[in-house]
Amino acid sequence: MSLGFTEIILIALFILIVFGAKRIPELARAFGRASYEFKKAKNALSAEGQELMDAAEETAAEEDRRKLH
Repeated sequence: MSLGFTEIILIALFILIVFGAKRIPELARAFGRASYEFKKAKNALSAEGQELMDAAEETAAEEDRRKLH
């Protein structure tokens, strides 16, 4: 589903009418902060998952080495 030029203009006009010109910059800043926090949390969660996978692989490799000796 993609938005055409007309739909984008209608959405922008709706936002302008509902929130007013003075509140739009505030909303944009809040949306930017929320987006940044979401990306930060997603990256932290991804890094933690990778650390757990690395630790599990290391543990499995150590157990394989013990079995061979």
